[in-house]
Amino acid sequence: MTQSGRDDVHKLLAAAGIFLIVTASTFPVVLSFLLIDDVAMARNLSRAIALAMLFFGGLALGRFAGCGSWRAGLLMMVYALLGSSRVLSVSSTATLAILTATQLGLVVPDGDAAKLVTATATLALLVGGMLLLARLLKLGFVANFILLPVLTGFKAGIGIVIVLDQAPKLIGVHIAKHGFFADLATLAQQVPETSMITPAVALATFALLIAMERLWPHSPAPLVAV
Repeated sequence: MTQSGRDDVHKLLAAAGIFLIVTASTFPVVLSFLLIDDVAMARNLSRAIALAMLFFGGLALGRFAGCGSWRAGLLMMVYALLGSSRVLSVSSTATLAILTATQLGLVVPDGDAAKLVTATATLALLVGGMLLLARLLKLGFVANFILLPVLTGFKAGIGIVIVLDQAPKLIGVHIAKHGFFADLATLAQQVPETSMITPAVALATFALLIAMERLWPHSPAPLVAV
């Protein structure tokens, strides 16, 4: 088998591994509804399983980041237990990652690991303190004064950055990150090296998402596609 063929096999195995991970991380939450007829009991068991998964997810992230695994696990559960929103996602997001990384890059331009940990902890405490103060002063109404075009432009900009970040994965190439326009130019240069299997899988996934959204609007299309 050629090197290209081995790379394609490795990518297919990696995709299969991701599918198994996603299934293993979501199926336990709905398992209680399949096994228990009492809806209230099944719902409470599902919540308990979700809390346990949050803890172990934080445990793994904390261990990977080297900042105290059990502390991260407990913090992941805090909002789930004390928060007022039932639909708020309790996790890191691409938007937060981009904003945080931008500020940390300005504060620690040399990329020193110890300084980055200190700066990240300081930023988290400052943001948490400001949010707590805003809650005590009941300043939530201030968000209503943010203009819709500003929010739309912010979301569109973040979306474009995320798309560019994921585009190399969609065509099966790797590029070194240096900035938006530099990355865009590098990506254009790497297009001839595209692995055909990778974009084929991407297009099939997009087609499945669109088809399920149109034919079965309330179906878990992202879960099935991934």
